[in-house]
Amino acid sequence: MAITLTLTHTPAALGTAVLAARNKLGLTQPQLALAAGVGVRFIVELEAGKPTVRLETLLRVLHALGGTLAVEGLA
Repeated sequence: MAITLTLTHTPAALGTAVLAARNKLGLTQPQLALAAGVGVRFIVELEAGKPTVRLETLLRVLHALGGTLAVEGLA
């Protein structure tokens, strides 16, 4: 299985990555929200690049999409 890395430096880039992953899986926003246990509004705001989202909720969405969050470059 190939690992795909998506570098994101802005909330907008993260939103775009989530949208692309959702579309690739053929999910609607309500379907993703249900799978992640979050509200549809959260998905809408996340995909729109809202700069203030809860990390815990973001992680649930990423998990529902089959993704993870990686941090690198910290000393």
